[in-house]
Amino acid sequence: MTKYLISFPGRGQAMNLTDEEFPIVVEESHAVIEEAKAAGVYVFGGGIAEDVDPVLVQADGAVGTDTYPGVDITGGFTVLELPTRKDAEEWARKIAAACRCPQELREFMYDPAS
Repeated sequence: MTKYLISFPGRGQAMNLTDEEFPIVVEESHAVIEEAKAAGVYVFGGGIAEDVDPVLVQADGAVGTDTYPGVDITGGFTVLELPTRKDAEEWARKIAAACRCPQELREFMYDPAS
């Protein structure tokens, strides 16, 4: 089976919700995650803590406040393990409907060591 990353950028970038809509979206998106868990396809998921600054760790162990240019990772992520790309597209559709925003779908390369 293949692992897929389903994601969207942070609130205000893709997810444009009112304060009243947000708790509904949280409830509905959690329901999709529970469905994925019940189906046995859920690997992990969550949102990036946008109030914690990222750091760049060098091979020598040095830690700096720089990050890769042009990379701004925010938002929510879900990793599912599924038999087909079509299945991944269907789960991405369910998440998009619950979150009220499009989801980006990426496939992890197979690595026998992971």
